[in-house]
Amino acid sequence: MADINFSRASAEPDSRGGEGASPAPRTGDLRWDIIELLFFAYRDFVGDADHELEAFGFGRAHHRVLHFVHRYPGLKVADLLDVLRITKQSLGRVLKQLLDQGYIVQKTGNNDRRQRLLYATAKGEALVARLAGLQTDRINRAVADLGPGGTETVRQFLRAMIDRDDPDKVLETIFANSANPRG
Repeated sequence: MADINFSRASAEPDSRGGEGASPAPRTGDLRWDIIELLFFAYRDFVGDADHELEAFGFGRAHHRVLHFVHRYPGLKVADLLDVLRITKQSLGRVLKQLLDQGYIVQKTGNNDRRQRLLYATAKGEALVARLAGLQTDRINRAVADLGPGGTETVRQFLRAMIDRDDPDKVLETIFANSANPRG
C-alpha cells in the first residue's frame, strides 16, 4: 500500500487554478459537529429511499434520475448528465434499466431530432411520489420544532452549501422555481 502524504500548503497550483491551496485549519477550527451531522443526515435521508429501491433492484443513481426526470419533464439527456455529474456510461446503464422497466420514456426533440427528451411514466411518477413521501416525512419531522422562519433558514443553509459557480441549468431552475415547486 502506498504512503499518502499530506502537506499543509503546496506551491503547486490547486485544482481551482490558484497558486497553492490555503493551509488546512487547525483541528480545533474544523466543524466536526456539522460535518458529522451532515454525514448522518444524508445517510438517513437517502436510506429511507434506498430501502424502498432495493425491492426494484435500483440504487441511488436510479433515484436521482427518476427524481429529476419527474420534476423537469422533457429534460434533455445532456442536461441530466450535467446535473448528475456522472459519466455517459453510468447514466446509460441506469437509464436503460428505467426505460426497459417502464419508469421513463424517451422522446425525440421536436426541433432537433438528435435530442433525447426524458419523461416519467405513471409508474415512474408513482415511485417518485413514494420516495419523496418518505423523504418529506423525514424533513417535516426535522423542521417541525424550528419555529417561524426555520424552514427558510434550512433552505438558505443548503443553498449556501452548493457550489455557486455551478452552471447546472436544473439548479438554476430549482432556484427560480423554489417558491413554486412541481407537486
